[in-house]
Amino acid sequence: MQVKNAVFLTSAARAQQFLTPEKPMIAVCGKSNAGKSTLINMLAGRKNLAKTSAAPGRTRLVNYFDFGEFWLADLPGYGYAAVSKAEQAKWAATLEAFFAKKEDVRHVFLLSDIRRDPSADDRQMVEFLVYHGMPFTVIATKCDKLSRMKTKERTRAVALAFGLGEGNVIACSGTTGAGRDALLGRIAQVIAPAD
Repeated sequence: MQVKNAVFLTSAARAQQFLTPEKPMIAVCGKSNAGKSTLINMLAGRKNLAKTSAAPGRTRLVNYFDFGEFWLADLPGYGYAAVSKAEQAKWAATLEAFFAKKEDVRHVFLLSDIRRDPSADDRQMVEFLVYHGMPFTVIATKCDKLSRMKTKERTRAVALAFGLGEGNVIACSGTTGAGRDALLGRIAQVIAPAD
């Protein structure tokens, strides 16, 4: 699969603004600063399609991108302690409302920093996805920070921590592009028409 021309569609602050997808849609979620925007840029082969920031918690809206054969929905990061409880509650409500229309979402990419064990918020997100029967893949980000051997070891550890098989975790790096082919392969499987 190749991505030729990814474009930003729109941002939605509340449920009434959520788009009904015209193509298979993949949601990208994870803790604040897990690398969602960097991953989107890596998939697009562009530096600034999705705005990245050194400060966590920058994505406060649902941002939609058209990747040609599919759409990506970049969701607000969760679990960022430096924002007010009211702001955290607002983000949680946005996520809840977004996933309420689960028939619109073909697959979910849950991003988790490969160097850290999944947080309680990450595990809660997996429980939520499993409970609602939503197919997902864990994307273990920032693997460029580790050796190849350590990446394999940590991929296994992340899979184990989530109670998943290793095949449900893809290690990648938005910086070096490592894992991009595996990710595009997974997307091709996800968007392939059902027999």
